[in-house]
Amino acid sequence: MILLAITPGLGFDRVSWRTVLHAGVDEFMIREKDMSARHLLEAARWCQDTAPEVRLWMAGRLDVAFAAGCGLHAPEVHPDLEPGLVPLSRPLHDESQWMARRTSDQLLISPIFATPGKGAPWGWERCRTFLDGLPAIGPKLLALGGVDPFNAPLIMHPRLAGIAAIRPFWGGDPARTVARFRE
Repeated sequence: MILLAITPGLGFDRVSWRTVLHAGVDEFMIREKDMSARHLLEAARWCQDTAPEVRLWMAGRLDVAFAAGCGLHAPEVHPDLEPGLVPLSRPLHDESQWMARRTSDQLLISPIFATPGKGAPWGWERCRTFLDGLPAIGPKLLALGGVDPFNAPLIMHPRLAGIAAIRPFWGGDPARTVARFRE
């Protein structure tokens, strides 16, 4: 199972970021809307030097993703990109988005469970029905939104590659959280 940790939007804190990067996550997304491009690039390069084995994604900043040589998570309103420019991750908030986004490298199905400020959740039944109807190959799919180590076993599916989360990785002991997700 792939575990993607998303930064909580509190700025670049080397101590907490290092702790999460070294906790056993597979991927790390920098989602810091208030940081300048220069500071985002500095943070991205620091992440790559600190944990080169962790795949890095930059949320919403193609310029920084391109300069850092990492993947881009393009938010809902981001314009379409030329294929192959950078590894591409997109949100999937509704089944109707599948056709337009199926060529992305990664899709974050969101929100699966109730999440503050994120609208009505998919719920597991709807998500499973959607996953059951997908081809066996295609973009990597991760569940996001209210997923934690306790409810993660409820959403296991052959087409789901893993979990993306913010809160479980940034409160408490991230290594323990990773271990619980992997149990």
